[in-house]
Amino acid sequence: MKKGLRIALIVMLVVSLVAVAGCGSSTPAPTPAPTPAPAEVKVLKVGSDVAYAPFEFFDEKQKATGFDIDLINAIAEDLGYKTQIETSAFDGLIPSLQAGKYDCVISAMTITPERAKSVKFSDPYFKAVQYIAFKKGGKYQKIADLKGKKVGVQLNTTGQFAVEDKGITTKKFDTTPDALNALLIGGVDVVVADNQPVLSFIEANKAGNIECVTADTADEFYGIAFKIDNTQLADKVNATLKKFKENGKYAEIYKKWFKGEIPKF
Repeated sequence: MKKGLRIALIVMLVVSLVAVAGCGSSTPAPTPAPTPAPAEVKVLKVGSDVAYAPFEFFDEKQKATGFDIDLINAIAEDLGYKTQIETSAFDGLIPSLQAGKYDCVISAMTITPERAKSVKFSDPYFKAVQYIAFKKGGKYQKIADLKGKKVGVQLNTTGQFAVEDKGITTKKFDTTPDALNALLIGGVDVVVADNQPVLSFIEANKAGNIECVTADTADEFYGIAFKIDNTQLADKVNATLKKFKENGKYAEIYKKWFKGEIPKF
């Protein structure tokens, strides 16, 4: 009897433990802490005249590319932005920037005193000169040699201003490639434009027999444009430009698109 009682007690104890364990498992698990939402990506709206190779143009997939595009994408990434590139005719970029359509403009835009009255420029990011382009056999060395000739220029560019400042009439085009194409077919005698787009066009149209010389104009410097009161963004961009020149990132982008030594400025 004692042995049977002992077995019965053991069985009752096991049953009790199982019951307690079953009650414990019904206790609700603690609610996990909510996963924080990912930080919203900041968008940098960038205006550009995407028809100015090798600075900005559309590739075969209709994606904006070029030196300016690579540079502004790298700057934006460094500052924690994602770029949104929007194209516009060159002469509409500054009015659109002033109206708040863009946060900034990068479009091989020369820093001039007149433009600086309307926008705030970054520190210079590129050094350029004006070229005079003409068909092989032409005899041009300086702007004054263009008097009496049909001179093609892109509207509202320093090429136009340099020619008209000498009292010479110009034929204006929406883009530099349009002006150079007119040169190919005899629509103009010469084109005055920034050096790199002229060289890029000549390289792509070797059968066109276009030659060029450096015009007798001052060196020019490109800047990124901001609304005139947007000092905060301009300062951030300038800091990144400085860093890129020091750490080799600027040189990397430059050498992707241009040959020769990087100009000092």
